[in-house]
Amino acid sequence: MLKKIIQWFRKEGEDVKLHLPEKENNKFILKLDDLEIGYLECKDGIWKFYYSEDFKQLDNYYPITGFPKLDKIYTSESLWPFFQIRIPGLGQPAVKEILHKENINKENELALLKRFGRKSISNPYTLIST
Repeated sequence: MLKKIIQWFRKEGEDVKLHLPEKENNKFILKLDDLEIGYLECKDGIWKFYYSEDFKQLDNYYPITGFPKLDKIYTSESLWPFFQIRIPGLGQPAVKEILHKENINKENELALLKRFGRKSISNPYTLIST
């Protein structure tokens, strides 16, 4: 079911199987204005998301859909839809051109998220690669 939802958001014409290469490691900061909401990390083929201590202390913000528990460390072998929708459809001509010019592997979730994931029209958060 999750794969169908992801494919629907991806709007791809071709059958691309995104994955996180096992040797890729990175950390992202999810921010809203100047507030660090949480952290997205990948290591050894696993994605991890958790909230910042500053965010946990606030009463006037709600948890992100899909990540309801503030004290939980979420792990997954697949990138969650909340983050994956930041990657544009790979069939778009402009995206294809960027992938070609910048020699980005169109199956590498991390490379795509680093290149395209900073801003999204679907939510107000900024995703910063560290």
